[in-house]
Amino acid sequence: MKNPTVSSTISHSSVPIQVLVNKEIAYHIRSWRFIILILLIVLTFGASLYVSSTGLKEAVNNMKDPDQSFLYLKLLTTTDNSIPPFHVFLNFLAPLLGIALGFDAINAEYNGGTLTRLIAQPIYRDNLLFSKFFAPLTVVGTMFIALVLLMIGGGLLGTGVRIEPQELLRIIGFTLISVIYVAFWLSLSILLSIRFRQPATSALTAIGIWLFFTVFFPILVNLAIRPFLPNPNYISEQEYLSYNELILNLLRLSPSQLYLDATTTLLMPSVRSLGPIAMEQMIGAIPAPLSFRDSFLMVWPQVSGLLAATMTCFAWSYYIFMRREIRS
Repeated sequence: MKNPTVSSTISHSSVPIQVLVNKEIAYHIRSWRFIILILLIVLTFGASLYVSSTGLKEAVNNMKDPDQSFLYLKLLTTTDNSIPPFHVFLNFLAPLLGIALGFDAINAEYNGGTLTRLIAQPIYRDNLLFSKFFAPLTVVGTMFIALVLLMIGGGLLGTGVRIEPQELLRIIGFTLISVIYVAFWLSLSILLSIRFRQPATSALTAIGIWLFFTVFFPILVNLAIRPFLPNPNYISEQEYLSYNELILNLLRLSPSQLYLDATTTLLMPSVRSLGPIAMEQMIGAIPAPLSFRDSFLMVWPQVSGLLAATMTCFAWSYYIFMRREIRS
């Protein structure tokens, strides 16, 4: 038999966070920066879908392509080299979306004087922080699901070919990984909004971190490894593959590389390895697509890395925010 006192306490404690989440969702939907970013992603999605649909017939008729039967995955990966595929575009735009939704999550409330008023209400600090994190993710997840449904509906109307269950699972997995990727940059931007009092400082710091991992980190890795690389003419094939594997592992310290590896493997079932392969391993290999389970097991280290980085940033934000004096 349930205790009515405990039930009423749980229901009353869940009411503030629901109100805060609804408030944050309404704020983000009405903000101009969110509308601008949504328009950029929708335009990018439309352009990528248009380019892929124009070359879809040639891609499907290519008998040498093991992924020719995956029509709906082709809509997300096929390109005529005029613009990158949608998942590559999203690798560039998703961090901006997460940063824009979280760089002033806490310091704007503090500078506006509304943070002390919120805390003065019967609201826990962790409820406020959870609402700042989960409300933008709810909006982003809804937007990605709407784009995926739009893509599937357009494919059904344009081709009349039904979607296969494996394609649907891979597209759902791609959507979830994209939301996790946005969640990492959102948690990082919330951490910076707690650490810095000025929104401009937190925004510039988040953009600097994004530019470092996206542009400069691969350059620094190549510059640091190049002096130690031996001449490939004087080493064995196994040693050469080991050096390439080391470079790839260093590059995977970047969240963008983890996201690109995971989405490429899910959207291209013919990808059988994320590292260098020896010639002995390729002998007798049949170019056939992998099952969804095998592809997901291959990218699970990348997905777990993104989840771990997101949880670390959010836990750090929680620790700092719970110990911060906000009345001064």
